[in-house]
Amino acid sequence: MDTDLTAAYARCQELHKRHGRTYYLATRLLPAWKRRHVHALYGFTRYADEIVDRTEDLPMAERAARLDEWSARFVVGLRGEPVDDPLLPAVLHTIAVFDLDRADFASFLNSMAMDLTVMSYPSYDDLLDYMEGSAAVIGTMMLPILGSSAPAAAREPARQLGVAFQLTNFIRDVAEDLDRGRTYLPDEDLARFDVTRDDLFAAKALGRATPRIRELIEYEVTRAQAHYAAAAPGITLLAPASQACMRTAYALYGGILDEVAAQDYDVFARRAVVPRRQRLAVAARALLAPTGAPVVIPGPARTPVAVG
Repeated sequence: MDTDLTAAYARCQELHKRHGRTYYLATRLLPAWKRRHVHALYGFTRYADEIVDRTEDLPMAERAARLDEWSARFVVGLRGEPVDDPLLPAVLHTIAVFDLDRADFASFLNSMAMDLTVMSYPSYDDLLDYMEGSAAVIGTMMLPILGSSAPAAAREPARQLGVAFQLTNFIRDVAEDLDRGRTYLPDEDLARFDVTRDDLFAAKALGRATPRIRELIEYEVTRAQAHYAAAAPGITLLAPASQACMRTAYALYGGILDEVAAQDYDVFARRAVVPRRQRLAVAARALLAPTGAPVVIPGPARTPVAVG
């Protein structure tokens, strides 16, 4: 690879290592030649997210302009023209190597643009429309890199896993998202448990959740667990060299939900984190698991919720 491309991959890896510790640990179980391409996808998605979420001191119009300008540079690169950017050459190279679907990237960037103006979602179907671009397509981007003996059968589980991971983040990061004025808990779910946005802000200020908020969070945990269950069959369809990585990611993200449950669904008391020793133990078990062995689905909470 030329110097610029090597530097772009290194930049993506740096972003992944700094901001995606759970997933980064899992990717270390991949063969080195696959690992850099996963870093490239993470770097692309993270940088777009940074434009949206780490520039809050700027006027909305300027933030939108920055995202548009970067997206336009990406499109120029897709046409085969040179781009002056610290990380885009890596993702463009990865797209070319695996012939990734360009529409998935357009869908992702559209969801990032939504984050500039959409602060809440009336229903779960509305949230799913957003997650189509922000999460489900990440699964379809990743699948060609991971490899599969049955790519058509593995596609929907891969999409479900992307959604499960993002819902886990939404549950864990309720307080952080409130700081940005956003809620990813659907309005209809809040109403179901007689919770308002003001109640969430009050709980954040106090550093503890009310009983109704804990019931709401438990409901969202069961919803995420339903997506994990739908994703589980896909892991055994992955290439043998990729299974340990995704078993680890699956268990670690599912473990965040276990931590939420262990603190009685109070996401305001502290940020749910899987302890480091446990993360390493999970990775070791994944390495020792036989190829094709079924994964352990995160345990259901009290009231199962159907996907969708």
